[in-house]
Amino acid sequence: MIITNNEELEEMKRVSEVVSFALIEMQKYAVPGMSTKELDEYGAAILTQYGARSAPSLTYGFPGATCISINNEVAHGVPSASRILEEGDLLNIDVSAELNGYWSDNGGSIVVGRDINGHTPLLIASRYILDGAIARIRGGVRINAIGRYIETTARKRGYSVIKNLAGHGLGRALHEAPDNILNYYDPSDKRCFRKGSVVAIETFITTGSTLVVEQPDGWTLLGNKAGLAVQHEHTIVVMDEEPIVLTKRSL
Repeated sequence: MIITNNEELEEMKRVSEVVSFALIEMQKYAVPGMSTKELDEYGAAILTQYGARSAPSLTYGFPGATCISINNEVAHGVPSASRILEEGDLLNIDVSAELNGYWSDNGGSIVVGRDINGHTPLLIASRYILDGAIARIRGGVRINAIGRYIETTARKRGYSVIKNLAGHGLGRALHEAPDNILNYYDPSDKRCFRKGSVVAIETFITTGSTLVVEQPDGWTLLGNKAGLAVQHEHTIVVMDEEPIVLTKRSL
């Protein structure tokens, strides 16, 4: 989507505020002993309260209102009554929703309870890399330059990036052009960010995996190597100067 007027911008701000609020409240609500289904139902209730509808459910028939992934699950984890959060788990929540015909996407990872497993450095790196990537986006900047920054910065910190998941355009649908805003440098990609574009920038930072593998449930994506994964994501509007970040920073 290309923002063409203030009404469109205000609508994108409105839906982005809802998904941000749902994400942050879900992160606060998550505690050891809770099932991921209970956590998802809490998020679903917040979306409903504000008149928003779950984007993955609407678009793909996903069996939950939000995607909830734990530890080595990189993305698209399915909420379940049998999946119980444990002290020190690395928890990722991805909330995307539609409101009044506009769509926004926001994600963030946290540690459940106390960080007994030492996950904090990975979380800090992921947030830092996402913030740095967004700060570099302008109209006319090469899309692959952002991928280069994400990959290079992750390597410097001793981490890897997932290469078969990516950021994307959105606004009037969950996924629009530009697609495949990669977490690594693709020299063949000659595209540039366009002023006014609404895009979801997301980093998938891992302790070794470079690819995801779909699991038998048809949804959950695991890393191709043993280890952990975190994801952080913001929906932004590309400008000539620094972008407008529509979603709020999560916990």
